[in-house]
Amino acid sequence: MTIPFRFGYKASSEQFGPRELLDLAVLAEEAGFDSVFLSDHLQPWMHDGGHAPAALPWLGAAAERTERVLLGTSVLTPTFRYHPGVVAQAFGTLGALHPGRIILGVGTGEALNEVTLGLEWPEPPERFQRMKEAIVLIRRLWTEDRVTYDGTYYSVKNATIYDRPDELVPIYIGASGPAATRLAGRIGDGWITTSGKDPGLYTDKLLPAFDDGLAKADRARSDVDTLIEVKVSFRPDIEKARENTRFWAPLALTPEEKTGVDDPLEMQRLAEELPIERAASRFIVSDDVDEHIAAIERYIELGFRHLVFHDPGHDQETFLRLYGEEVLPRLRAKHGA
Repeated sequence: MTIPFRFGYKASSEQFGPRELLDLAVLAEEAGFDSVFLSDHLQPWMHDGGHAPAALPWLGAAAERTERVLLGTSVLTPTFRYHPGVVAQAFGTLGALHPGRIILGVGTGEALNEVTLGLEWPEPPERFQRMKEAIVLIRRLWTEDRVTYDGTYYSVKNATIYDRPDELVPIYIGASGPAATRLAGRIGDGWITTSGKDPGLYTDKLLPAFDDGLAKADRARSDVDTLIEVKVSFRPDIEKARENTRFWAPLALTPEEKTGVDDPLEMQRLAEELPIERAASRFIVSDDVDEHIAAIERYIELGFRHLVFHDPGHDQETFLRLYGEEVLPRLRAKHGA
């Protein structure tokens, strides 16, 4: 089966409160987007003006307010503040209520969301193994009755998820390094990554790791959804497009600069030291629709078929309407949906 092209909207829970975010999800559906993915944070990147609505109740509300868009997390961490069994129950319920519309996107997490609750923050290899084990346990809870499991990190005894969908909720694995990307190719229903990094990261490391994972499981690229969050700032005023990226300056921090930072005030301090040029570096910043689409096409040429667009501005309605009128129709005309 060939996975169709899809064009989605990134609902930024770090930037907007739950009610406004719901209204934006409804508008995204009206504007023609195929999916809405929500970030899941206990704390936002920026303290001033930041938000952090809980993803699980928000997804339920968004599913009731919309009719057709796919809804998912990009991403949720099913390994620390959420036990995998709780995630299995929650997404089993969401999938039963809205079959075929819910996606569970998972990742290894950030200190910002876990350390505040008094949880230990281990090194990357352990976080990776925890995620891998959590996926195994979640799928067992969705497919078996009376599950008893004694793993390295998680245990359940005689556990049953009583309400679950007939068709399993797809699990997408968020990955920005080769190991997790390889895992996505091997066992994921989808792979989630982000744009705006060194082109060599995708061509020389991530895509080869993804193909290696696929080969190990005897799968083809068409078996796994390839989702990339494409960071875009498209406005008729180029200075406005550039300035909009300032709130998202934390994205431009290197892993060395932000790894282990668990306080939004400290993250904000680090971000505010960055010049606007560096804040804008992760985004496709443009005032010309042809140049903008040409930059987006580079990710399609790499093989990504599910592009979820993340706009940094506070004027999200402007973005959604611009994309609905000027960008999505041209992408669909060339690639379908």
